[in-house]
Amino acid sequence: MFLPLHDGVPLRHLKTPVVTRSLLVACTVAYLLTFYGPIGPDATVAGFGMIPAVLFGIEVLPPGFPFVPESLTLTTNIFLHGSLLHLIGNMLFLWVFGDNVEDAMGHLRFLVFFLVCGTAASLTHAFIEPDSHRPLIGASGGVSGVVAAYLILYPRVRIWGLFLKGIPLRLPAYWAIGFWFVLQFLAAFLGGDDSVGWFAHLGGFVVGAALTPFMRHRYDPVLARVEAQELQAPR
Repeated sequence: MFLPLHDGVPLRHLKTPVVTRSLLVACTVAYLLTFYGPIGPDATVAGFGMIPAVLFGIEVLPPGFPFVPESLTLTTNIFLHGSLLHLIGNMLFLWVFGDNVEDAMGHLRFLVFFLVCGTAASLTHAFIEPDSHRPLIGASGGVSGVVAAYLILYPRVRIWGLFLKGIPLRLPAYWAIGFWFVLQFLAAFLGGDDSVGWFAHLGGFVVGAALTPFMRHRYDPVLARVEAQELQAPR
């Protein structure tokens, strides 16, 4: 287990991470509507969640479902969460890492980046489990892409986080995120909790890593390392 708490990296190009905060609000509002709205959680998940068997035409939902074309559920499912802990976990990752990645990419590029990573994560899960009748929901895939981008952009920045059974540690990003990635990889290939879309996490991470050099404004790996070292210098 790894939960990021704080990194302390100031924004250098933006005054406010508008997209990051908007995504936090959108996911929170979607959660409230899912569990306290007029439709109910089961109908909301069936209507907007991504069901691989339905996406590939293996199964058909009752009339009226899904609420959007099947292909769009690859994206709409990103904003749904199955529990308060599910929501808090994803939003905590987005809160800690999202603002600095948005700062490096700009508002529009970051929004596109997040949605593409989330959609690619959903598609990865669908291809791995094409016969699954279980809906995939959650921002984990998009968040995984953001985590990959942060690792590339700020590898040496030290992050406060809770590790294993809640041990607080302050470690460089490449150690903290590397630990997180290994957990995802092992769970995906060795059989973790089958209610979690582990391959979606890996898919989002790989796509995020591949896109970051092209999405960052004036990307320069050497400059990224220099900036990270400056952030860690005594003041």
